[in-house]
Amino acid sequence: MTRKFNFCAGPAALPAEVLEQAQAEMLDWQGRGLSVMEMSHRSAEIVGIAEEAEQDLRDLLAIPDDYAVLFMQGGGHAHFSAVPLNLAQPEDTADYIVTGSWSKKALAEGKGFVKAQVAASTEDTRFTTVPDAKSLRLSSGAAYVHYCPNETIHGVAFPYIPETDAPLVADYSSAILSEPLDVTRFGVIYAGAQKNIGPAGLSVVIVRKDLLERARQPVPSILNYTLMAENGSMYNTPPTYSWYLAGLVFKWLKRQGGLEGIAEVNRRKAAKLYGAIDQSDFYANPVDPACRSIMNVPFTLADSALEKVFLAESEEAGLLNLKGHRSVGGMRASIYNAVPEAAVDALIDFMADFEKRHG
Repeated sequence: MTRKFNFCAGPAALPAEVLEQAQAEMLDWQGRGLSVMEMSHRSAEIVGIAEEAEQDLRDLLAIPDDYAVLFMQGGGHAHFSAVPLNLAQPEDTADYIVTGSWSKKALAEGKGFVKAQVAASTEDTRFTTVPDAKSLRLSSGAAYVHYCPNETIHGVAFPYIPETDAPLVADYSSAILSEPLDVTRFGVIYAGAQKNIGPAGLSVVIVRKDLLERARQPVPSILNYTLMAENGSMYNTPPTYSWYLAGLVFKWLKRQGGLEGIAEVNRRKAAKLYGAIDQSDFYANPVDPACRSIMNVPFTLADSALEKVFLAESEEAGLLNLKGHRSVGGMRASIYNAVPEAAVDALIDFMADFEKRHG
């Protein structure tokens, strides 16, 4: 069977090596005579898989001991509620930097649990840039400051980490593990797994341990960071198979040279694709070049009437899931860690050929 190139924004491509290993171990994991998905989460096997995955993630991100690492259910969306529930009281103020659909949704949900204030918004630019660091209107005494470093839908990314007095909370769902990151700059990092970690349904939370003391009662147990930390993320039955696959992805990343190695590839992939777009009058990217994502590359055609033709022909050529999000239209190539450089090269060749035939 020939695998095609998958540019889906999420659930996204997984490394072929990881899928092949999972396939080989599907019916019989390491001679145990059963699948990982059939094992008790209380078993020594699953506990070992979980502990090894956490250690590999700690190694990749150089996560200090004063941070807890949680593997939870619900994806990134769950933490739009979990963050204010765990870090603030209803009367507290929290600042939100809004640079796209996901940070806007986080703000809307946060308003149900805390006095959420907009520290900055780039909606007036149609989310094609991020605010200047000096323009952030941060509240004195805020419980936390929330932002999304990489907006999947709009393809806009922060070129800087905001400086804040309050704990900085980041929705890293679409950029986690794509390049080195100084975890110590953050109070909480959360990420849905379905971009660079593993299959959908799992989320990873990295939380500074002193912030666990802020959890207010009642917090639903499934969203309670303190409870999850105290129980090794196994207070309830966790998504064991997704956790196992995430662990395989972490080992794959280590084999790529860690985050330094994968970042080099990611930057090269993005530079190639943006270069092909910028040198053409047929394609365009709306994002300020200083704020372009290296993970999600939206682009439009000079003649929007050709979009359906482009999508049909690209799929026929083995280039899948290039349709832009319904809220913005156009095309979008998500080039996460597991999308090989050959996929980007194939897309660029197809784009050049399409332009020759339809330009």
